[in-house]
Amino acid sequence: MDVTESDARRTLHKVFGYEAFRGEQEAIVDHVVAGGDAVVLMPTGGGKSLCYQIPSLVRSGTGVVVSPLIALMQDQVDALRALGVRAGFINSTQDFDERRSMEAQFVAGELDLLYLAPERLRLDSTLALLSRGEVSVFAIDEAHCVAQWGHDFRPDYLALSVLGERWPEVPRIALTATATAATHEEITRRLGMPDAKHFVASFDRPNIQYRIVPKADPKKQLLSFLEDEHAGDAGIVYCLSRNSTEKTAEYLCRNGIEAVPYHAGLDAGTRAAHQSRFLREEGLVVVATIAFGMGIDKPDVRFVAHLDLPKSVEGYYQETGRAGRDGQPSTAWMAYGLQDVVQQRKLIQGGEGDESFRRRAAAHLDSMLALCETVRCRRAQLLKYFGQDPTEESCGNCDTCLAPPENWDGTVAAQKLLSTVVRLKRERGQKFGAGQIIDILLGRKTAKVIQFDHDQLSVFGIGGELTEAEWRGAVRQLLAQGLLAVEGEYGTLVLTEESGSVLGGGREVLLRKEAPKPASRSTKGERKAKSQAAGAELAPEAVPVFEALRAWRGARAKEQGVPAYVIFHDATLREIATVRPDSTSALGGISGLGEKKLATYGEGVLEVLATFGEAGATAAPDPEQPPLESAPAAVPAARVPSAPTAPAAPDDDPEFGWDEEPPEYE
Repeated sequence: MDVTESDARRTLHKVFGYEAFRGEQEAIVDHVVAGGDAVVLMPTGGGKSLCYQIPSLVRSGTGVVVSPLIALMQDQVDALRALGVRAGFINSTQDFDERRSMEAQFVAGELDLLYLAPERLRLDSTLALLSRGEVSVFAIDEAHCVAQWGHDFRPDYLALSVLGERWPEVPRIALTATATAATHEEITRRLGMPDAKHFVASFDRPNIQYRIVPKADPKKQLLSFLEDEHAGDAGIVYCLSRNSTEKTAEYLCRNGIEAVPYHAGLDAGTRAAHQSRFLREEGLVVVATIAFGMGIDKPDVRFVAHLDLPKSVEGYYQETGRAGRDGQPSTAWMAYGLQDVVQQRKLIQGGEGDESFRRRAAAHLDSMLALCETVRCRRAQLLKYFGQDPTEESCGNCDTCLAPPENWDGTVAAQKLLSTVVRLKRERGQKFGAGQIIDILLGRKTAKVIQFDHDQLSVFGIGGELTEAEWRGAVRQLLAQGLLAVEGEYGTLVLTEESGSVLGGGREVLLRKEAPKPASRSTKGERKAKSQAAGAELAPEAVPVFEALRAWRGARAKEQGVPAYVIFHDATLREIATVRPDSTSALGGISGLGEKKLATYGEGVLEVLATFGEAGATAAPDPEQPPLESAPAAVPAARVPSAPTAPAAPDDDPEFGWDEEPPEYE
């Protein structure tokens, strides 16, 4: 097609107000604009959406975006329309007349982008519709959903190879924020894209601080974390069960933190309402199962917390990546304990799937446990997992770098623990969970110990050199190292094939000593002040201007019924507050403010600035300022429309914190 190399850059500047792409964006855009297929691995916040939106706008026809996020399509379309882009969607939330109208607009060439769910592309009527119009690009978002062993598998993605078969001349771009080499290969193979060019951006998110703490009382630990470091911040808390999400949300609300639950057991209206509140309100916490989060385009999520262990590194990375999309300091925090390991092993053993599936699931869990138990930089381990070499072995912004843990020789402790398991089996024909075994080692004459005469065992009381918490850490790490295993409905401990080498003295066991909690980046008061300025380093005189602009933006967003970031991102407001432009032309020089938004909101912004007296000198935008993923793409001048129209375990343990219902994977 006859498209010049600068069309994409002009499109980027015209609506977004950015002078340059960042990273691999321009290479990807140019490749797709020229008609090539692409598979793109780029972290959340890296700008994936621009990679298909701009080609859709530059090439002739309508860009068709395949997205699994029906609940978010309206917000995605609203954000595009706010920029003057002619966008629409077709999904099951629309009535017959709405769908018919959108179909007519597509056939008439009146849409720049059309969003469809993968399920809809299994319908002959949808394929016939696409044949009646002109498609510029097929974008397959969240492409990891095609991987059958992935954490978000969607069977309907398996049929998307039909796009290449029926429209071989239309370029396709498959995008995901997380994929190992094996998942990357599976995406390419299952989508039928053997000739696609592959673009892999760095998986590093340097603004996210990764921290994993020993689980004691997880709800109280979470509350302390939020009060000390993230007062007034928006964030996501992940739990495995529906019951846990509701109880945790209630607990936070009782303690003064506005929180709502989200899980598949809630009715659709409640889920939609809670999701809408999270996107539109500031400072709301969502407590959710993994049913929530994919595609959430909220840039100012300041933390993601896990109260239960994710089942894979991919899942953990995907979920934590929802924090800090705006590049500001954010936290990925997790409370992790012994019962997390026990419960995950039980889920694998008792779950559906054949032996091959269980082996894969166990391998994913082993990688997750290795990340939790490492004494090295967590960020470096994450990058290595995804096949990338870290530039530094110490990132300086994770708990193991801020407060390095130590190893200790736990061989004797491991032998004592394994011997207790052996004695119970050999002498009594019994198997117990960790709590009973630790009571025996510590010499506690509990009711259960006396009931089973376990105080008569030769191993009774031989473990007094360690505390209960240290023994729990030892059990957890022996499970992680494959020197202990979990068996049966009640999660009893049994030996493995590797246990004998430890008992026989042929294998040394190194255990991780829990590090002290790293110092918080700021006091509670300082953190709140930073939160009010969206984590930015604003000059004192710019802070009230920034807050006034945020209040103005919030009012406009409420009037229009859209999230605040659809109007302007915080980064744009920070630059306006710092520069204080005094005219519409000067305001047009702000990075991230293009023609459509300048025409719509420029006068309102200048009115806010006028209330602060004499405006400051203007400054040119930073050409290195990256466009954010959450902002939609630009539209060429010629195409800008006139107006956007479980049973209880034998051991009672407060650390476990499990509900009566099994964990939920949705």
